[in-house]
Amino acid sequence: MLMIIRPYEEYDEKSWLRCRVLAMLDTAYYDNVLKEKERYGNPAIELVATEGEEIVGLIDIELDTRPGEVCSDSERRGGLIRHLAVHPDKRRQGIGRLLLLEALGRARTSGMQYLEAWTRDDQWVRNWYANVGFRMVDSYLQVYLESGDQLKGMIESKVPQLHPVSVFAHYTGSDKAYVVSKFSRVHETSRFDLDLMEL
Repeated sequence: MLMIIRPYEEYDEKSWLRCRVLAMLDTAYYDNVLKEKERYGNPAIELVATEGEEIVGLIDIELDTRPGEVCSDSERRGGLIRHLAVHPDKRRQGIGRLLLLEALGRARTSGMQYLEAWTRDDQWVRNWYANVGFRMVDSYLQVYLESGDQLKGMIESKVPQLHPVSVFAHYTGSDKAYVVSKFSRVHETSRFDLDLMEL
């Protein structure tokens, strides 16, 4: 069946959500489920790859209107990749690369100087970003603290009878090995940049 890359439309939402959920199930984002598509406060590039009525890939990039507004770099205008997913039955067919290439042209036309992507510690995803020209520039840890021993002495409630059951936290310190050894679910989340001025 012919695949088409086109802008996202409101009527795509259900198929968009289904594609994203299925794409995340075997990744470190397996529990990052959305019930509705994210809407952006800034201009955005929102593209889908379709086969017939089914969305088989998607990319959303929110754009800076001034440096540092959405992206990390306060000197250059960038586009932050909010979502990039390919249906698991359609992987390794170049859909992600085609979506990215279409988005790159639109980002350049919009005056963006670089793209920024954040991803967790799935090595195959990191390899994909590196293979399409991104380079890793930063990382921090995302930490899930579960009830019991992991929360004891770490998180306390000041509200009587309110007991934390689980906590999601960011660790930006230098002793990553200690944090990894202390908690059962820790993800290294890395920033990858693609300089659009060098392409």
